[in-house]
Amino acid sequence: MKKTLEICTDSLASARAAIAGGADRLELCSALAVGGLTPYAELLQQIRRESSIPIRCLMRPRAGDFLYTQEEILMMAMQITRLKDLGADGFVIGCLTPEGDLDRAALRPLIEAAGNAKLTLHRAIDVSREPEKTYLDAAELGFHTVLTSGGAAGCTAGMETIGRLLQLQEKIAGPEVLIGAGVNARVIRAFREAFPNAVSFHMSGKKELESGMRFRREGVPMGLPGLDEWHIQQTSPEAVREARQALDL
Repeated sequence: MKKTLEICTDSLASARAAIAGGADRLELCSALAVGGLTPYAELLQQIRRESSIPIRCLMRPRAGDFLYTQEEILMMAMQITRLKDLGADGFVIGCLTPEGDLDRAALRPLIEAAGNAKLTLHRAIDVSREPEKTYLDAAELGFHTVLTSGGAAGCTAGMETIGRLLQLQEKIAGPEVLIGAGVNARVIRAFREAFPNAVSFHMSGKKELESGMRFRREGVPMGLPGLDEWHIQQTSPEAVREARQALDL
């Protein structure tokens, strides 16, 4: 089975670090601090000038739930068309109904806009009503990959559900089960020991870099109260390299 290490990045510096560390694929987004939003087209262009690595762009117009308005769906479809023209190989999408099921009607225009590009169902599966049914629905819709923490805050806590999804993958020759949320080299080793068919992992490998600002006015948050304005999160090539080594053992 092909082993895949996907790194989630939201900057050119992080993309460079992921590639240097041995990533097979990038998930490109913006605003990782809120779980990731749709990336800037210009960032995709910057990376494409330097690398042909496969890039799947996250399509998420805002933070919060995955119940989208018609206007939000239309905007995502238009963004998919543009990002595909600029070199995206695939898209990371997901829409849910108010009842917590995969929303086929909402997904249809996004799938049509993507055309023959690769599709990942993102962690909407982890807040869906029945993750195993959601996985089967994604397979029916032609998704290539399902990114999941097993319906838990982190993949280690969701290991049991992920194991069942891996069984489903083998049983129906279904979409790649991409394990994410809290992944590092140690977690990869633990999953590989428990499930030899766990071969695809998703991580950001973030480290905190000290801001270069010498003057710092405290108590004036630029976003949610409590967010640290004086550190920048960036992918560590060493963390990616360690994960790569753990996966390749």
